[in-house]
Amino acid sequence: MMQRVAWATCVALLVGLSPGCRGRDGGAKTALPPVTVARPAVEPVTEYLEMTGTVAASRSVNLVARVPGYLQALHFKDGEVVTGGQLLFTIEQGPYVAQVELGRAALVRAQAELERQEGMMKENATAKTTLESWVSQRDQAKAQLDLALINLGYTKVMAPFTGRIGARQVDPGNLVGSAGPTVLATVEQLHPIYVNFNLNERDALRMRDLMRAQNMQVKENVGKAPVEVGLQSEKGYPHVGILDFADNSLSTSTGTIALRALLSNDDRALFPGLFARVRIPLGGPAPTLVVPGAAVGSDQQGDYVLVLGADDVVARRSVVRGPPAGGGVAIRTGIAATDRVIVNGILNARAGEKVAPAEKQ
Repeated sequence: MMQRVAWATCVALLVGLSPGCRGRDGGAKTALPPVTVARPAVEPVTEYLEMTGTVAASRSVNLVARVPGYLQALHFKDGEVVTGGQLLFTIEQGPYVAQVELGRAALVRAQAELERQEGMMKENATAKTTLESWVSQRDQAKAQLDLALINLGYTKVMAPFTGRIGARQVDPGNLVGSAGPTVLATVEQLHPIYVNFNLNERDALRMRDLMRAQNMQVKENVGKAPVEVGLQSEKGYPHVGILDFADNSLSTSTGTIALRALLSNDDRALFPGLFARVRIPLGGPAPTLVVPGAAVGSDQQGDYVLVLGADDVVARRSVVRGPPAGGGVAIRTGIAATDRVIVNGILNARAGEKVAPAEKQ
């Protein structure tokens, strides 16, 4: 038994000293870290300007009581959709009906007296000044009647357009319009609808340069350029509209220019006050390098990818990330189509160190 143990020990020592298990420098040989590399794909990519906007009604009107009186009745339910011309509120009409009757009576009397004076004038039985005085009184009576009819019309508050009405601000039985116009409710048009957003100076200059390259003018783009909108709870940009308005100049206080998109909002998914993600395409699709999203890292110096040189040594390349495209991420600058980009095993790679790459399409 002692001889067998001694023999096994000697064999182990001989194996440990075998030159096939040691490096050229006498140290243990270390395997290179494996990584997967691929060359960037070329995909048609559309560049976008991305911003944050606010949804606003395309029209909003405060309904007010334009004549004093007690609110008699309302003819809608809070929050419902009303149509243009629909009766919404009624203010007591009695005093205004009486004013119309008084005006009509005054007009009839003035007209009759004017006709009598005209007959007398033909017989030289009255003075011309008297006739002119009654012409003036007839005209004043007619104007008073017109004013009374207008005030009577104000006792009925109508919807100015089709839209959604908010909660009533005054209940029937209250005195309204006595100390000036009283707000009764608000009507907002939600179809179509606006999305307001601001473009910073850098992006504004970028858009201007791109439009110049395509021989386009800002005023020609208003009403034509597509604008895509998505809510915070939605994926992508499912709502599409057009650029409806661009301000004349940048604000000196914020360094931005005001823009507005117009959307049809047929499904009523958008309503005032919502925050929305907005993007504007900058021209059509252009061939762009695309890499898998996992290949792009980020640190304090910015976005980067790891590439391999001819000797399989890892190098860090700073890149400018573009929009998602082709299942990956578009790269605006920083790499070439011939570069071998590490797409798998990134944690095994260190800049300046050699790796064992495996090619992947």
